[in-house]
Amino acid sequence: MSKTIIISNRLPLQLRIDNNSIETTPSVGGLATGMKSVHSGSDSIWIGWSGLPEEKLDKNLEELVANALKKHQCVGVPLTEYDIDKFYFGFSNNTLWPLFHYFMEYTEFEKDTWDAYYDVNQKFADVVIENLNEGDTIWVHDYQLLLLPEMIRKKKPNVSIGFFLHIPFPSYEVFRTIPYRKELLKGMLGADLIGFHTYDYERHFLSATQRILGHEINFNNVHLDNRIVKVDSFPMGIDYEKFYNAALDHDQKEKKEKTEIQQEIDKHYNAKLILSIDRLDYTKGIANRLRAFEYFLEKYPQFKGKARLVMLAVPSRSDVPQYQILKNEIDQLVGRINGKFAEVSWTPIWYFYRSMPFENLIDLYTSSEVALLTPIRDGMNLVAKEYVASRVDKKGVLILSEMTGASKEMSEALIINPNNFEEIADTLKFALEMPEEEQIKRNTALQKRLKRYNVEKWANDFMEALENTKTNAKKILLKKLTPSIKDAILSDFLNANKKIFFLDYDGTLAPFEKLPENAKPTQKIFDILDAIHKAPNTKLIIITGRDKDTFNRWFGHKDYTLITEHGVWLKETEKDWELLERVTNKWFESISPVLESFTDRTPGSLIEEKNYSLAWHFRSVDPDLGKKRAMELKMTIQHLIANHNLEILEGDKVLEIKVSGVDKGKSAAKMLVGQSYDFIFAIGDDWTDEYMFKELPDLAYTVKVGLKKTVARYYVEDTNQVHELLSSFK
Repeated sequence: MSKTIIISNRLPLQLRIDNNSIETTPSVGGLATGMKSVHSGSDSIWIGWSGLPEEKLDKNLEELVANALKKHQCVGVPLTEYDIDKFYFGFSNNTLWPLFHYFMEYTEFEKDTWDAYYDVNQKFADVVIENLNEGDTIWVHDYQLLLLPEMIRKKKPNVSIGFFLHIPFPSYEVFRTIPYRKELLKGMLGADLIGFHTYDYERHFLSATQRILGHEINFNNVHLDNRIVKVDSFPMGIDYEKFYNAALDHDQKEKKEKTEIQQEIDKHYNAKLILSIDRLDYTKGIANRLRAFEYFLEKYPQFKGKARLVMLAVPSRSDVPQYQILKNEIDQLVGRINGKFAEVSWTPIWYFYRSMPFENLIDLYTSSEVALLTPIRDGMNLVAKEYVASRVDKKGVLILSEMTGASKEMSEALIINPNNFEEIADTLKFALEMPEEEQIKRNTALQKRLKRYNVEKWANDFMEALENTKTNAKKILLKKLTPSIKDAILSDFLNANKKIFFLDYDGTLAPFEKLPENAKPTQKIFDILDAIHKAPNTKLIIITGRDKDTFNRWFGHKDYTLITEHGVWLKETEKDWELLERVTNKWFESISPVLESFTDRTPGSLIEEKNYSLAWHFRSVDPDLGKKRAMELKMTIQHLIANHNLEILEGDKVLEIKVSGVDKGKSAAKMLVGQSYDFIFAIGDDWTDEYMFKELPDLAYTVKVGLKKTVARYYVEDTNQVHELLSSFK
C-alpha cells in the first residue's frame, strides 16, 4: 500500500531522556498542526531529526528512540553535534536564513558549512530511500532541505515529490550572491511541485531559475529536459476552530477560573492594549516597532496612560551573537521608553521575554484592542491570523507589515511599511480610534476567509496539486520514446524498402550555442550522419533554418541532401544549390534598420543575415528583457511585414523574418512528391519543425526534442538521446 512520507528538519515531537528511558511530547502549532491531516492514519510516516545528537545515544538508547518514534509513525535521521553545528546553525541559519530574508550583512559563506549542509541532506536522502516503496508520495519541507528533492530523484526517478518553502524566496539579485546558487536551484527542481506562501516568492524563484539555469518557463511551469516542474503559491492557514473555540471558552470563564495574566490585565482596563508577539529574531523588526511606538507617544501625547504596548518576545537562538546583541538592544529600548514616559499608574510597555502556554496567548489575543505586527521580512506570519481568529466579538484591529506573506491575503487589515515610523504612528492612532462598526466589518471578512482556507485546506490543496502532477506526468510519458517503441521503429526501418530521414540541426543534432557560428558539427555528428546516409535505399535530408553559405562550409563536402533557410535552398547529392521558392531580399533595407535599433538597445542580442531572411537572436539576453524586446519587435514591424508579404517565425530564443509561405513543412512535402517511401522519420526541437510534423503523412515517425507542446508522435529529452537514437539506424 502506498504511503505519504513527510520530511522536515525536526520531527513533530519533543524527546527527552529520563533515567535511560525516552519521553515523547507532541509539538503544537506551525508545521506539526498543518500536517496533522496528512500524517494521520496508517498510510504516512514523518522523517526528521529527533533532536538528540548521536553522541548522547548508546545502542540501547538508539533502539529506545527508534521504538518511541515508531509509535508516532516517525523515523529519525541520525545527526552528530558537528552536523547540527555546521548544517543547522551554520549554513541553514547563518547563510540561507539571513539571505532569504534580505539581511545580507549577516550572511556568511563558508565552505565547511556548505559541505555539512550537503552531507546532511544526503543523510536525509539515505533514510528516505530506505523507507520508500513504489507508489509512495514525498513532501519535503523548508530551507534546511533544499537539496533533498534532487538527491531522492537521482535514486528514484519516478517517485512523486513535493517541496514547500516556509520562508521568503528572495529576488534574483539577492539569490545570485550565493556561491552554491545552481546547486540549490537544481536541488529544489528535483520536486514535481514546488510551493511558496505567495506569488511574489514564486515569481522570484522562477526568475532565478530562468536566469541562472536557463530553463524555459511557461506560465508557472519549469521545463527540464525530461520533466515539467510545476511552481505555485499556497498561503498557509491556521487551525481556525482551535483558536476561535478557545477564545469562546475564555470569554465564558468566571473570574476565579481566569489565569493570573488575565486577572492582571483586567485590573488595567482603563488602558487599551496594543499586542506585539514575535520570536526574537532580527527579521521581525522588534527594535523598529519599539522606536515607532516611542514616536507615536511623542506625536500623540493624548494616548499616554490610555494605550499600552504588550510585547512578547519568544527566545530564539540565544547563544548566537547576533541574537544576543538584538536582545540587549531591545532590553535597553524598553527600559529607556518606560523610563521616559512611565507614570505612577501607567507603564507604556509590558515586556515578556519568554514563551507562553496556549491559554496565555488566548488571554493576550482576546484582551488586546490592537495587534501590531511589523516584521521587516516574514514568510507568512501566522500570529496575525491567530489574533483575528480569536476575536469572537469581531472587534479589534490588526496592523500588519506589508513585508509579510499574510499581508497579501489580509487586505482588510491596516497594512503599513515597517520602516515608516510616521505611518505606523498615524495608523496606531487610526486603529485606536476606529469605530466598532468598521472593526466588525473588517474582521468579518477576514474571519470568513481564514475559516474557509484553514491549515487543513492548505495541506489538502497542496497534496491535490501534487497528485495532479502525477496525471500530467503520465500524459507526458505516453509520448516518451521508450526502448520498446525504439525497437519497433528500428524493426520498421530494417524491413522497409525505401527510407527517408528529415533531421533538424540546431537543438537536435547539435546543442544550442550562445553564438550561432559556434555550433559546428563534431566528428560524432558526422559519424552518425554518414552511417545513416550509407544505409541501403536511404535518403538523408538535413533541414534547417540556417543560411546556405554556413551549411555549404559545414556540409558541402558531404553527399547529404541539404535544405536551408526553412525551404528556400536545396542541395541534392552531387548537385549544386538551387532555389526551391521564388523569393527576394529587397525588403532587407526596410527591416534591417529596425533590427539594428533593437540590437543596440538589447545587450547580448545579434542579427543573423541569411540569403533571404533575417534572424534576431536573443539567447544571450536577460530572459525577461529578451521576451519583452521580442514582443516589442513583433509589434514594431507588424505593418512592415504586411507590406512586403513577410511573416515572423518564432524559434527558440530567435525571431526570424522571412517571405510568407516558406516553411519546413512545405519543403519536406515537396521531397515526397512522386516517391513511395515506406519509412519516414523526422526529428526536430522547436516551432519551425512543427510545420514539418504536420505536413508529413500519418505513417511518419515524428520525434520532438525536449518536453514541449507538439504534434509529434514521440519525444526524446536532449541531443544526447538524439545521438543515441540515430546511432541505431545503420
